[in-house]
Amino acid sequence: MKVPQLNYKYMNLTITIALFFSLFLAGAVWYKGFFSLQVFLNMFIDNAFLIVTSVGMTFVLIIGGIDISIGAVIALVCMFSANLLEVRQWSPALVIPLMLAIGCLFGLVQGVFIHYFKMQPFIVTLAGMFLARGLCYVISIDTVLITDPFYQWMATYRIPLPFHTFISFSVVIAVVVLALAFYILGYTRFGRTAYAIGGNEQSALLMGLPVGRTKVLVYTLNGCCSALAGIVFSFYMLSGYGLHAVGLEMDAIASVVIGGTPLTGGIGFVTGTLFGVLIQGVIQTLIMFQGTLSSWWTKIAIAFLLCVFIILQRLIMARKEGRKSIA
Repeated sequence: MKVPQLNYKYMNLTITIALFFSLFLAGAVWYKGFFSLQVFLNMFIDNAFLIVTSVGMTFVLIIGGIDISIGAVIALVCMFSANLLEVRQWSPALVIPLMLAIGCLFGLVQGVFIHYFKMQPFIVTLAGMFLARGLCYVISIDTVLITDPFYQWMATYRIPLPFHTFISFSVVIAVVVLALAFYILGYTRFGRTAYAIGGNEQSALLMGLPVGRTKVLVYTLNGCCSALAGIVFSFYMLSGYGLHAVGLEMDAIASVVIGGTPLTGGIGFVTGTLFGVLIQGVIQTLIMFQGTLSSWWTKIAIAFLLCVFIILQRLIMARKEGRKSIA
């Protein structure tokens, strides 16, 4: 009996969700106080910026691209925001839209180079990473603390929820971004075109789809998500520093891949990306409750999971291709 293609499409997502709940239940068994709603919500609070930037990375990987500049862009947004707020005394009402515009411009330029100049995404975004990091140190080589009242309020205010729990405004931003991304990918022509490009770019061109425009817009959207993540990160850290978010691009890529989006593109879900981030969050929480392990064990665990999921994706694709050839 032929297995429906739908089963393959959602297999990685199902495994990711099952893995998260397995880890969370294991923590509940091992550690007293782990199984609580606030512990679960803290994973969102501590990883809101990673959720936002991982959503943008999901779009990039769906079209078969990659962007390793996002961590540097986040650092640039934090540093530039801190400089404008503290040194030049700008209002947050001007700084936040400007940072979003800079992120969009950054992504737009990279998208243009990648598509119209036929340059490899890795090389273009590597140059973007060096540029953004360099600009951070042009602004300042020191840490710039953010004392603006609005940023302080956003960092400390807690939105009360039932059962004596709470979330931050950063979580609200992350949830809104997730909802918008879910709608765009599932219910718009732009989303369907992105999937088509990742599946087979030449076929998408033959179908008359706007491949060039969509690729550029995907990188622009990713730049916007990176800038927004930088704003959320500045709420979280209340400072700008050139070494902020070092390696965060790898955390985002790992979250997206563990969430079921292959590096080859064509398939992907923001729901899976969310659970990919939460898996990193639950591993961090397990290490914190354990008390004796270094936080670097999170990286080791994620590296292991990443390898497992890449192998799993390859096996699933090979099995699907084998069934197609038999049919």
